[in-house]
Amino acid sequence: MHLLAIEEYGLRCLLQVARHPGSSPLTIPEIAEAEGLSPEYTAKLMRALRRGGLVTSIRGAGGGYQLARPSGEITAWEALQVLGGSFFPDSFCDTHPGQQRDCVHSTDCGIRSLWRKAETVVRELFQEITLADLTRREHELAIWIDTPTENREENPSV
Repeated sequence: MHLLAIEEYGLRCLLQVARHPGSSPLTIPEIAEAEGLSPEYTAKLMRALRRGGLVTSIRGAGGGYQLARPSGEITAWEALQVLGGSFFPDSFCDTHPGQQRDCVHSTDCGIRSLWRKAETVVRELFQEITLADLTRREHELAIWIDTPTENREENPSV
């Protein structure tokens, strides 16, 4: 299980938009420069995020990208779904049959149970984390993530 480049860079671009102060949109060249990406690749990522309903685009002079909703309402899981989809899609086993047409473990596979559980754990964590959370400093976010969910509201600065 690993993140694809499109998911990593797309999430980073989305965070650039989330961190952008004020009401003016952020342009592709600004996002690209901030993330060390080409403008063409950044445009591809932003198109995917727009099609997924996470950002809106404003055309013309002074145009660019803004979040479609407040950063506290967009989860990391939503972003990953828009950018790449599921870690363990239903079709996963179909792509790993070995030399056979169908996987020899298609009816009884302990590994499939492991992948499904791993996806559930990852999904649950990523559904708890919003873009607003991800704008925290790394050390602060690491402590906050390790804090049990029920204790986060009592001490939001953690």
